[in-house]
Amino acid sequence: MPETITVVGAGTMGHGIAHSAAAAGFRVLLHDVSAEHIQRGIDAVRKNLEQGIAKGKVTPEERDATLARIEPSPDLGAAAAQSDVVIEAVFEALAVKRDLFACLSRSTRPETLLATNTSALPVGEIAAVAVRPERVVGMHFFNPVHLMTLVEIVRSEVASPDAVARAVDLGRRMGKEPIVVRDAPGFATSRLGVVLGLEAMRMVEQEVASPEDIDKAMTLGYRHPMGPLRLTDLVGLDVRLAIAEHLHERLNSETFRPPEILRRMVREGKLGKKSGEGFYRWDER
Repeated sequence: MPETITVVGAGTMGHGIAHSAAAAGFRVLLHDVSAEHIQRGIDAVRKNLEQGIAKGKVTPEERDATLARIEPSPDLGAAAAQSDVVIEAVFEALAVKRDLFACLSRSTRPETLLATNTSALPVGEIAAVAVRPERVVGMHFFNPVHLMTLVEIVRSEVASPDAVARAVDLGRRMGKEPIVVRDAPGFATSRLGVVLGLEAMRMVEQEVASPEDIDKAMTLGYRHPMGPLRLTDLVGLDVRLAIAEHLHERLNSETFRPPEILRRMVREGKLGKKSGEGFYRWDER
């Protein structure tokens, strides 16, 4: 069992991954571009743990033990060098991720597992810049990570069976239920989820129904835990737009063409919960 995990990126997904790994007993080295970003991530983990205590799902002892296992790591090279696994959760841009993995593959030990949390970008193209691309896999977690049980393990054409097996085992040790998918555009989850989300946006655009009622159609009619528009607000409209543009280009399908309402809302800065407004208004950011 790997003992030390470096998480690169302390934002929404990164701090959630760090939380889940630390709660499972791993030592976690949390890195971001500044000490302030790292501290905000740790503070977010603390807030989620406090909410767990209030709901009777976490004990104060578990909170303290989880937080004690998360260490701020401003020096990425030093953190990566001592890690058994490195999980990347930075901005969803292929060039950024490729630059990061080129750096990580030079800083880590030959046996270190490298994982990207990308939700749609091609894992094989990210792995191609690594010294040992066979040890790079996708580990696509879901928001909020500490509550969602799914992790999508993405197997590129060059990933070794051992790397995939280690990622599956790691996911289970973190309390997740892994699925393994081929490195196809959008994998399984993003490809299906984006279709539903974009069609819901077109329905708002065409005034078929309000965002609230469209979401109720899926939560009450199909037992989805959350409607596609509320989920879009949580994911971020800018993130959804980037994924839709990527899938539209890669799959050459009009199904994934971003609707104008999505482009307009992103231009206006209505990005969802993180900006305070999307298809819903969010009083608490």
